[in-house]
Amino acid sequence: MSFSRKFKYLSSRAAALSAALGAAALLPRPASYACLAAAAAAGWFWIARKYLRSEKSLKQYLEGYPILGEDPPGYAAVSPSAEMALDKLRDVLSPSQLFDINKRQAQYLALQNQINPHFLYNTLESIRSEAMTAGLGSVADMTELLATFFRYTITKAESLVSVEEELLNCETYFNIQQYRFGNRLRMNVECAAEDRAEIFRCRLPKLTMQPILENSIIHGTELKIGAGNLTINLERTERRLLIRISDDGLGMDEETLAGINARFYDGALSIAGGGGDGTGGLALANVNNRIRLLFGDEYGLHVYSIPGAGTDVEISLPSISSDREIQNRELLKI
Repeated sequence: MSFSRKFKYLSSRAAALSAALGAAALLPRPASYACLAAAAAAGWFWIARKYLRSEKSLKQYLEGYPILGEDPPGYAAVSPSAEMALDKLRDVLSPSQLFDINKRQAQYLALQNQINPHFLYNTLESIRSEAMTAGLGSVADMTELLATFFRYTITKAESLVSVEEELLNCETYFNIQQYRFGNRLRMNVECAAEDRAEIFRCRLPKLTMQPILENSIIHGTELKIGAGNLTINLERTERRLLIRISDDGLGMDEETLAGINARFYDGALSIAGGGGDGTGGLALANVNNRIRLLFGDEYGLHVYSIPGAGTDVEISLPSISSDREIQNRELLKI
């Protein structure tokens, strides 16, 4: 049903209710009360409930939730101009654009400046060659690791990668950080041997794990006195892939923790992943947004933390091994 027809339809219902209320006023008191109660109930189901749904839908959209497809059952716009504004917003800010913005931001977080990749690789290779000539093996190795990390981050075009590829990128990043922290930093990957092959084949958005690992180092173990331990735990159920990235760093207080988790759910799909707050919220929100755009609101991130004990970031994903199983597969065509 077109909007103009829906609006006229609701207008006729309102007119009918007005007439019923007028007629009820002329009836004897007991019958009048019964008619008024019936009219009120009809008004709620015919008109008020539909407008409340419309208001809720618009509020969700303004908070960042994309509105997909046709209008939901029971939807009725507040006015023709409101419907036109909502249609315009659908066109201007589609889910594909949201996904593209968040995907680009992930690359931006890994490399702050727009550097030509070939120039970057050639420069790093030159540095590596000079370091080897000078007998600086550690500098040559670190440069090679950096080139490998940037090659994965910038030039690997796929939106989805395997868990095995993401873990290799995490190991590359960790090896780079070890040149800075030395033996102060340790990382362990936990995965049941019988599930290892299946888990490693599972698909997930590129740059899902590394930003969280980086966040654990910067905001968790870096400020800790003594050694810091990082753990990546991988589990698979019938429907879900669960990844938990843990550190034994400083942790965070309840207020900060509640604020981070609230942004994952209340803020929905913010365009750029929310604001930075010094606790890594920007990187976490970006990962969460991309997961929810691709797979739905039942997946995403949740953070657990105890002050002085450390922080766990749990990533919930569908257990899939093929891109054809994705709910919003059209977003991968960006």
